Amino acid sequence: MLNNLILLAQAQHLVPMFMIVPFLLLIGMIASGPIFFGHFWEHNYKTVAVTLGLTVLAYYLFVLGDFHMPVHTFFEYVTFAILLSSLYIAAGGIYININANATPAMNVALVAIGAVLANLVGTTGASLLLIRPFIRLNVHRIKPYQIVFFIFIVSNAGGLLTPLGDPPLFIGFLKGVPFFWTMQHLFLPWILVIIILCAIFYVIDSRNKENFQPRPEVVAKNTEKTEFYISGKRNLFWLAIIIGAVFLDPNVIEGLPHIAYDGNKFSFLREIIQLGAAFACYRFSSKTALAGNQFNFHPILEVVFLFFGIFFTMMPALQLSAAIASAPEFSAFITPNFLYWATGTLSGFLDNAPTYANFLSLAMAKYDMAQNSVVEVKQFATGTGADPGTLVLLEAISLSSVLFGAFTYIGNGPNFMVKAIAESAGIKMPTFFAYIIRYSIPFLLPALILVWYLVVHLRLV
Repeated sequence: MLNNLILLAQAQHLVPMFMIVPFLLLIGMIASGPIFFGHFWEHNYKTVAVTLGLTVLAYYLFVLGDFHMPVHTFFEYVTFAILLSSLYIAAGGIYININANATPAMNVALVAIGAVLANLVGTTGASLLLIRPFIRLNVHRIKPYQIVFFIFIVSNAGGLLTPLGDPPLFIGFLKGVPFFWTMQHLFLPWILVIIILCAIFYVIDSRNKENFQPRPEVVAKNTEKTEFYISGKRNLFWLAIIIGAVFLDPNVIEGLPHIAYDGNKFSFLREIIQLGAAFACYRFSSKTALAGNQFNFHPILEVVFLFFGIFFTMMPALQLSAAIASAPEFSAFITPNFLYWATGTLSGFLDNAPTYANFLSLAMAKYDMAQNSVVEVKQFATGTGADPGTLVLLEAISLSSVLFGAFTYIGNGPNFMVKAIAESAGIKMPTFFAYIIRYSIPFLLPALILVWYLVVHLRLV
């Protein structure tokens, strides 16, 4: 079987199989570095990530002579890095304090609110606004599992209802999927998965609460009147500008300034506005809010450098997987079940946004449709094109790319950022493999299987 895949990849005139080694090496070091050579990794992860990324980039440019994939990847990375950085800076200047009894019900209510908020300001925005208040609320009994469930619910599953919610869905919107398509087709699955994850979180958190004996001063503080206040409200204005600028895409709005390459329009106005708003946020932020959040740039720098390496080293992996799956002999296997598990698996380990784009292209190719046509993408999403069943394929791709993004730290951008913020607050987060083995497999995977069985396989929800 492996030989057949190698021959197929070579027949597609793609990069050789050995070029996925830098990606595997980077993921391996992300997973093992903090455990086996923590001091080296802490001081050199930037160099390692950038070196591996540039190695693959150089191979494409100077050996393959391929400029198309690197240019697309570069602009995708820049858009990703600037949006995350801008949201991080804006949210860092907004201090939210909740003085309440940190019961399991309160924790579930907070992450449920975050799940709703994620559809308005994105999973990144919601995560950055709420992770620090969530930690402060539970500071007397904070455990890693609480941060992990925050990642499951707020940083990923919550953003399933709108294109603003999660990067894969926004990519679909830019390509032609109607804005309210996700609300119309994914609302019941969203309700289902949020209820399942919140129920599991409540049970686990209740056990932690029962085994915890708080100090008298903590009891006194928690039994006081529940209070909620925000410092740094001015940053909400800049946050709205950053989110609003997301829609300034030259592929959707005619007449916007852009960089044209190979028939594609790449935005730069959007990124300039977001960077300008981020600068204004930091320059005029409330010092009290920044101090209250213990704001520093280390978490976002870790994300920016590591994802530079991830974006560029995963180019060969994405190309090879797309070529193998799109081979004629695989066409019959392009079903909702296949797309759910294939898109989901790669979304968890490669990054869910480009995985969504690749499998959307693959599913549309089955019907001789192209994702660079806004009209055909809309027909594919609504089932008004070659086959009414196409919208079911898109449902499977959308569900899995968002939900499986929580399976590892690298599946979705906010995951690593929340981890870095938690660690900067002194919480010992699980390593890459421990996160998967201790939390994703026993708690997230059953929820993903249930969603697949009820929504994708049986079509009951």
